[in-house]
Formats: sequence, structure tokens, C-alpha cells
Amino acid sequence: MTATPSLTADDIRGLVAILPTPALPGADRWDARDTVDLAETERLTNAMVEAGVDVLLTNGTFGEGASLTFAEILAFNDTVLRTVRGRVPVFTGATTLNTRDTIDRGRELGQLGADGLFLGRPMWVALDDTQIVAYHQSIAEALPGLAQVAYDNPNAFKGKISPLAYAELARIPQIVAAKHMGLSLMGDRYVQDLNAVDGRIRLLPHAGDWAHTAHRFPDQTPACWSGDAACGPAPLLRLRDAVLAKDWERAARINDAIARATESLFPGGSFEEFSKYNIQIDRAEFAAAGYFTPGPARPPYTSCPQPYLDGGSEAGRRWAELQHTYA
Repeated sequence: MTATPSLTADDIRGLVAILPTPALPGADRWDARDTVDLAETERLTNAMVEAGVDVLLTNGTFGEGASLTFAEILAFNDTVLRTVRGRVPVFTGATTLNTRDTIDRGRELGQLGADGLFLGRPMWVALDDTQIVAYHQSIAEALPGLAQVAYDNPNAFKGKISPLAYAELARIPQIVAAKHMGLSLMGDRYVQDLNAVDGRIRLLPHAGDWAHTAHRFPDQTPACWSGDAACGPAPLLRLRDAVLAKDWERAARINDAIARATESLFPGGSFEEFSKYNIQIDRAEFAAAGYFTPGPARPPYTSCPQPYLDGGSEAGRRWAELQHTYA
């Protein structure tokens, strides 16, 4: 492993797609083992890369990083990395409940060929700014050859990364980007964070917020993240082309179409309520979209109010229509 990461913030450009983890039948049982559908993983990964996605992330929330065994995480990411074969950067999810296990997990993922790590932070007890920075710095010191994408999800990690913490994180060369909640949900907090990193970290907005954000900050936001890419990436790739060409009128039209397709994901319009069941709702969306076969969610995240699942399915059906239109 090299002493410094091979990737920088300048390498994070375009569509950053987050992969779900396809599951075999019976994966929702407590006694299930080796639940990853590796054949479907290979098929989905190759389809995304061949379609033109620019960067891949694995094992975030709906990628079930919290409910997979370590053996399953290794098997899944080994399949992803062997399928990608260096065609795009891959940041593999390595989040655990403590620093040392995260380093051990990250080291093994690096040995499989990961370009970097997608890192949430320990969340049993909320971390303060000093602890957040120390966590990422420790991983950078232990694994200097692996770039990092920080996972800034206030719902999952008991708090928001502050502008002061972002200013310190931006001084760590291994940190090249952060998955952010974006301008529409965070408002001025996104702007403050953007100012704090001073261009040294890509603060990735959600794709549904990208056209508006990039129009306002065109030089600072050349990339976005999306989980909906696994429903079919064509609409997002057309959005990418419009944003990078600074064709704001076309980007706004595509963004509006995406917003209409995904509005039923959020029960009663509530992101907070969606966050309680996002693994299950996203699973229903993926199944209805039909771009790949997701299989069941893994325990303990297996139950969900039926109206929420119906909303996910409706979003998947709408997305399938978008995929057909833009493909």
C-alpha cells in the first residue's frame, strides 16, 4: 500500500453511485448465512460501470453495512472489485462501532483492491468534533494509501459534522469527499460546510438536489451521490451531462422529473420517517424498478408499515419509466 492515496478530490467528479447488496432468498432469517447474491452483484456492478457511472460506494445504510456479517462484506466487495477491474474508483464501506475494528476491516478491504473507504463513524455514543477528527485521522495514519469518503448522515450517526470539524478534516489528505445531506435539507449548513472545506473535499449533494446546488456553486460541486442509480442510472447520467455542461435549464428539467419519480419514497413527505425504514423502503423501490433483483432485507431491518413499502414500490415503477425514457 502506498504512503499516500492515489485519489484526490479532483478525481471525484460526476455520478457517485451507491450499490445495494443483493440478497439470496431466505436472507431475512436470523439463521441465514452467506446471504449475498454474488451473481446478481456481478451483474448489477457491471451494468452500472458499463452505463457510465463515475464512482462506486458500497455498504452504506441501504447497502446494509450494519446487518451483513464481515464474511459477507468481504465476499460482496471482492465480487464488486473483481467486476470493476479498476474501471472506476470504488470506496468500500468499512464502518464499525469502534476505530480499531474499522481499521482492521479497512485493511482487509484494501487488500482486496479498494481505492478507498466509505466511512461512517461509531454511533453507539455520539462523537464530538475532536473525536470525529481523531477517528478519521487515525484511519488515515493506519491506512495512508486508502482515500476516504466521510458519511455525514445526522440520522444514522447521532449528529451533524460541524463546519469546524470539516475544516480540520479537509487538512487530512486521505479525505477526498463527504456524502452530505445537501442544500435542500441542510440549507445554510451546507454553505457553511462548503466554505469550511475550501475546495479540498468534495461535499456531495444528493442527485435530487444537484442541479440547484451546482447552479449556485458550479466549481465546488462537480459530483453528486445517488442510491436511486440502482433503479437504473440513465436519468442520473443525463443529469450529470447537463450539470457538467452547465446547461442549467436541461438540468432543472431532469431534476424535476427525478423529484416527481421519488416523491412517494417519503411517507407523508417526511425524510425523518423515511429514515426509520429506508433499508426496507429502498428495497421495495429497487424491486419495482426491475433493474436488478434485490432480494429480502436482512434482520433486524425486515418489517415496515405496508403503506411505506407501497410508496417505495410506486417510486420504483416511476423510476423504471424514467430509465426507459432517458436510456
